[in-house]
Amino acid sequence: VERKRSEWLQRGMEIRKRVRMKNKDSVITAVQQQDYSASVWLRRRDKLEHSQQKCIVIFALVCCFAVLVALIFSAVDIWGEDEDGITEDNCSRNCRVVLVENIPEDISFLDNATSHLPLSAGLYSLLDKAIRAVEIVSPLWLLNSSDYESSFQPAARQGRALLSRLQGLKAKGVQLKISSGMIDSTELKILAKHYAEVHYVNMTALTKGNLHSSFWVVDRKHFYFGSASMDWRSLATRKELGVVVYDCSCLALDLHRVFSLYWGLQYKDFIPSFWSKRLFALYNRDEPLELTFNSTKAQAYISSSPDVFIPKDRSTDLEAISRVIQEARHFIYISITDYLPLLGSRTHRYWSRIDGLIREALILRKVRVRLLISFWEKTHPLTFNFIWSLRSLCMEQANCSLEAVNVLYQCLLMQRDGTVQGINHNRFMVTDRAIYLGELID
Repeated sequence: VERKRSEWLQRGMEIRKRVRMKNKDSVITAVQQQDYSASVWLRRRDKLEHSQQKCIVIFALVCCFAVLVALIFSAVDIWGEDEDGITEDNCSRNCRVVLVENIPEDISFLDNATSHLPLSAGLYSLLDKAIRAVEIVSPLWLLNSSDYESSFQPAARQGRALLSRLQGLKAKGVQLKISSGMIDSTELKILAKHYAEVHYVNMTALTKGNLHSSFWVVDRKHFYFGSASMDWRSLATRKELGVVVYDCSCLALDLHRVFSLYWGLQYKDFIPSFWSKRLFALYNRDEPLELTFNSTKAQAYISSSPDVFIPKDRSTDLEAISRVIQEARHFIYISITDYLPLLGSRTHRYWSRIDGLIREALILRKVRVRLLISFWEKTHPLTFNFIWSLRSLCMEQANCSLEAVNVLYQCLLMQRDGTVQGINHNRFMVTDRAIYLGELID
């Protein structure tokens, strides 16, 4: 009995041992299964998070690309603008150029003096040729001279006549587009009511400066540029000089691109980081346009300023002026309103760029220099110091010639604040090799 009992006890212990081992194995297996499930879940979660991160990165890249494309394509709103099918390959290079000039009636010249087409007549001729569009950039819009006509000459009515011609473009089916720095002009408001499109360029916000460009582009074929703005005084009491160029679509197309730059900056208070390809210059000082002016072979290009307004391939005004002065061999004649190579209204820092080039031409190359400078109520006293400084260079130098003349021209018309309206406003430079006509040399 004792033996049987011990056998049963031993067998029971073995059975309990096997049961414990089996339970232990089951627990281990269950734990292993749980670990496997956890690892699978963790791997799936990692993959999901990684996929989400990739999606976020891809989405961010797509957004950045979209913004970049938007900046490139809409920096200036002219990407869809038609250029009337005019290209560099089919544009006209056989041009006719006419000098236009405004001479106030109270200035008399000799009977045999050279006379040019009146400025008003030149502008009217462009309006007569207009078929599709007239594009105008002007710093001033003050054509209505009715406040002054009673006290001055009938020539002051030229401004009102030009305003009337501009208002009549709509009846001819001609689109009038204007870009200006004047936001409070009565004339612009009148023209806007007659279906003109007017864009305002906030130069104060963009460059802390002012708009000085003055030009017309008609049908991308004809154009005017010069010293005159859309001011009745430019047609009546000021001496002005410019050119009207006909049937010159190659150069007109390039000038149209300058207009388009101003046009696209309407009410912007920042300068775009990217310029539209349609604003890139067609010609510059290194690759000028080969053309004919009145059957004479010539080269020409359009420059602009300031530097922040220069798209690809456009030459700056300073580069153009420097090239004209440096290439002169015999003479340099300059007509400007003021000669004051200073920067800053208070600090008066010396700005030596153009002044230095003139001195080099005088001393190093013995080029004859003539300066025609206006003398008016806003002439700065330091102007005479700079002129005397230039003259002193030639006092003991052989073959050194500098002539500086101050033009005193004051007409009888006085503004309400007592300032004089009349002035020699011509701004140009001519040498034995080139002509520069613009605004920067002032």
